[in-house]
Amino acid sequence: MTPAYLQGHYAPVADEISAVGLPVTGELPAELSGRYFRNGPNPLPGQDPGHWFLGHGMLHGIRLRDGRAEWYRNRWTRTTLFTDGAPFIGDAGVDLAAVSANTSVVRHGGRILALVENGLPYEVGPGLETVGPCDFGGRLATAMTAHPKQDPVTGELLFFGYGFAPPYLTYHRLSAAGELVESREIEVPGPTMMHDFAITENHVVWLDLPVVFDLEGALRGIPYRWDDAYGARLGVMRRDGGDGERVRWHEIDPCYVFHVGNAHEDAEGQVVLDAVRYSPGSFAQAWEAIGGAADPAVAAASAAAIGGATLHRWTLGATAKQEQLDDLGIEFPSLNGERTGLANRYLYAVTGDAVVKYDTVTGASLVRAAGGPAGEAVFVPAEGARSEDDGWLMSIVGAGDGSELRVLEAGSLEQVAAVRLPRRVPAGFHGGWFADDR
Repeated sequence: MTPAYLQGHYAPVADEISAVGLPVTGELPAELSGRYFRNGPNPLPGQDPGHWFLGHGMLHGIRLRDGRAEWYRNRWTRTTLFTDGAPFIGDAGVDLAAVSANTSVVRHGGRILALVENGLPYEVGPGLETVGPCDFGGRLATAMTAHPKQDPVTGELLFFGYGFAPPYLTYHRLSAAGELVESREIEVPGPTMMHDFAITENHVVWLDLPVVFDLEGALRGIPYRWDDAYGARLGVMRRDGGDGERVRWHEIDPCYVFHVGNAHEDAEGQVVLDAVRYSPGSFAQAWEAIGGAADPAVAAASAAAIGGATLHRWTLGATAKQEQLDDLGIEFPSLNGERTGLANRYLYAVTGDAVVKYDTVTGASLVRAAGGPAGEAVFVPAEGARSEDDGWLMSIVGAGDGSELRVLEAGSLEQVAAVRLPRRVPAGFHGGWFADDR
């Protein structure tokens, strides 16, 4: 049977197209002048990559200007894996350029980068054309996470790479101008799949959790498995290299985290981390749903088996305190990027066919139906914003037999505009808004 990740809302599209003059319902805010890009897996026609995570990366782009939706384009990122058909492993090891580049897209230091966590980033142009792999002048010798964090105060981009062999984890720092200025190894006991991490004003927060490299799994497609014996812990490390560059580790209950919401330092100097937590059971359910279930009913919980992963908070001081903030199944947490690493009041997420807004101060939440499968909600601040939630959310939503780019008012989650796209956009991962003035 055809696996669920090749059916329905997950089914890849067969080609690349361009369209202009897209129809708009409602009114696009005139100040939204820029490009919204969304990344996700899209295998070539006739290909079955063996897992939803493994399809070739395809970027979908929508150009907004002066209240109009000028164009839509979709393009595969032409990595060496895409052009040559297979990853290269030789005497020098794995070719870090032979990747799918299918997970996220960010802009930093004048470059737009398509990212996946097992290799180098790929630079793309403003029209989605592939420029090529980026190793920052030969200085990056490891993979790069798909979830780097930009410090809103310093402008630096902090990231890491993990590997199957030592060094298992390496911390990196790019200057605001995009120069790789620091790389250092972080000691962990083995090859854990560290998908995300967090930063605060003075610290990095590591997630050393029990999903580890598995050679047998690699032969079947996805090279990871749950390992109870590995343990679960969160690490707090000073960004400035102080404390002898050591990491202060906190043992926690077994779990997995694909995505963090944010972290900050509280008035007592403790590190507070908000993230979407999977129990061992919900992780197993998610892995099955997104990995190869042939029955769409088994995979109906979408990319992260929505319903099993919930918003949690860890407070890391002398000890580690864990609390569940909500019982709603969510994924793809996002926030106003100007609060990354700082205390934030609001978090956004998606749950099936709806977008969620959390008030982390009062504990209140607001759920707004999207009318179709909702993708990650990307926050775009308003010009001269007067509050943390003064701005818009952008999300690609499945709508009937097609897709729309929805623009929501971030305070109320009310829809202000919808751009009808000329084709269905398959379920994907992460996106970004790149304003013209930056």
